[in-house]
Amino acid sequence: MSAFITDLQRIGRGNDVVVMMFSEFGRRVPENSNLGTDHGAANLMFVAGQKVKGGHYGKIPSLTQLDEGDNLVYTTDFRRVYATMISGWLGFKDTAGILNGNFEAFDMFAV
Repeated sequence: MSAFITDLQRIGRGNDVVVMMFSEFGRRVPENSNLGTDHGAANLMFVAGQKVKGGHYGKIPSLTQLDEGDNLVYTTDFRRVYATMISGWLGFKDTAGILNGNFEAFDMFAV
């Protein structure tokens, strides 16, 4: 991803592209019998680009206060990140119909 972002800047298109990355599954906190971790519920998302105000958005989840299945308890609904991308980057302000509800966007993009 770093090479892609660097290449966009090299060709003068760094201000034109923002990339959102996520996985369809997270990881559980406790180690399993194979010394790894099992698929879990909560996950993270990355947004990268020249116009992105860097930093962490949302509340950091606890590594000790887990749900009944030993999953992290998510602190930010993924639709809030989608609302940020749709309204903040694409400029479409009526996100409620697309996301089936109102989700406050983060102030993530530099003007």
